Amino acid sequence: MGKTVCLIGTFDTKGLEFQFLKNQIESEGISTLTINAGILSAPLLKPDIPAEDLARASGTSLDELRQEADRGNSIATMAEGAAKIVTQLWDEQKINSIISLGGSAGTTIATTAMRTLPVGTPKVMVSTLASGDTSPYVGTKDITMVYSVVDIAGINSISRQILTNAANAIAGMTTKEQQLTNKGDKPLIAATMFGVTTPCVTKARETLEKNGYEVLVFHATGTGGRAMEDLIRSGFIAGVLDATTTELADELVGGILSAGPHRLEAAGEVGIPQVIAPGALDMVNFAGQNTIPEKFQDRTFYQHNPTVTLMRTTVEENAKLGEIMAKKLNRAKSPTTILIPSKGVSAIDKDGQPFHDPEAIQAWTKNLQSNLDQKVNLIETQSHINDDEFAEKLALTLLEKLKH
Repeated sequence: MGKTVCLIGTFDTKGLEFQFLKNQIESEGISTLTINAGILSAPLLKPDIPAEDLARASGTSLDELRQEADRGNSIATMAEGAAKIVTQLWDEQKINSIISLGGSAGTTIATTAMRTLPVGTPKVMVSTLASGDTSPYVGTKDITMVYSVVDIAGINSISRQILTNAANAIAGMTTKEQQLTNKGDKPLIAATMFGVTTPCVTKARETLEKNGYEVLVFHATGTGGRAMEDLIRSGFIAGVLDATTTELADELVGGILSAGPHRLEAAGEVGIPQVIAPGALDMVNFAGQNTIPEKFQDRTFYQHNPTVTLMRTTVEENAKLGEIMAKKLNRAKSPTTILIPSKGVSAIDKDGQPFHDPEAIQAWTKNLQSNLDQKVNLIETQSHINDDEFAEKLALTLLEKLKH
């Protein structure tokens, strides 16, 4: 069966550019399926799926959106409809990949649809917004971005080359695509890591790999935690080694690397084994020193690098984190174990280092214990998180849970 690329965008304003993109892709022997998300006027390129279908999928009509004349609501509505239709096309195996081009409206609509597709599905976003803060468009999915350099307004010497490159990129991805699957491969373990917990996770990963598992390590930067839990909910992951739960501290205190209010919930929801440690709960992340809110100026800081400033969590914040983690883990439907490294939770939380504070880990431990259900296993060790024996204990505990 031949491959099909889905082209999605606002054909009322970008029809000429989409026609060029369509021609380039089809010249490679690949079929296309076009979706119009533009509502302002008649499309300049006749689509396979018209804008009326997107509006209808969101419970409204194109006429109503035009009469309302609310740009923000129109974009949100068309994005919702696009996501539903693209998901259906994927489920029915009518498309193999997706590409968009546009400005803010077209990119918002198209990438909302792209983010519904599984990791591994080829996705290309050509946009004037593919520079700067792209997190609203990419989220936790593997969207390839092409900055358009010039505005997407006609075919000229620059846009012709950019769009040709983008067409070649999606064509190559589509013809060579291999969907992510763990069927027949080694079972997948998800692990979380920070620079300050690298020795721990590296050692644990080596032990798990020696025992026949493939370990996916996620950088606990907010997006990393969300990406991991998206994969968990998608059914790809057999077990979780959540050694670095630092994103919870950013969520509580107001740092820049929060993974949102539902971090540490996915494994328990889907019922897979998880082993957890309080890795890097000693810190909250900010950018440069000039970005730190005034209310924190009297706190203890550590300049990790020129663009990352770490702030030491307090005893009170650690106590609250213990309560938060206990309440989340009490809801888990899966075997859950927490390992406590009583001598420190990061490379800079140990004797002689700037964030060492035994009282903080004790406060976390005490509040965790007092709020934790008996069904959650708690193991306290006389180790530092980066000690080999602690890492080995993490891995072996998870291996034991995976056997049952």
